[in-house]
Amino acid sequence: MNDPIFASLKPIEGYHVITPGDLSWRPSNLMCIPNADFLERTGSQLLGARLWRLPPRSANTLHRHVRAEEFYFVVAGTGRMRVGAETLTIPQHGGVLVGPPVVRQIFNDTDAEVLWLVVGAPDAEFTPEEAANRKLIYPTDPKQLPPELEGAEWPPKKA
Repeated sequence: MNDPIFASLKPIEGYHVITPGDLSWRPSNLMCIPNADFLERTGSQLLGARLWRLPPRSANTLHRHVRAEEFYFVVAGTGRMRVGAETLTIPQHGGVLVGPPVVRQIFNDTDAEVLWLVVGAPDAEFTPEEAANRKLIYPTDPKQLPPELEGAEWPPKKA
């Protein structure tokens, strides 16, 4: 790949062990989905890996990427996902690889929590101009819920 963004990124040296105790869970900015970034403290510029804990009747953002592929892996539960115009059901320990320009959204239309591992390039995939242009990442309303969650209210209203 001859992309100047990726060409400027540097790999780590050696290795890093990340234990469950190293993870810091926090709600995502737009959709308030609990998540933990595995690699934030490693300095990795080439790879991102994040756990997402989708509560019942919730959804993550509807988004796409400029350069980065993303791999979605269902750690626990049954995963549901919009990819382009399709809705997919992913069994536990199954996964989906999605290319950069394809709009995608993981969601949970069940009554049980679903745990996803999402692996891709970190935010360094964007130039500052691209990062400022939200339409590149969110071509429509990022908080738009899939039809399967019709009538649901997510993210939760702040008290």
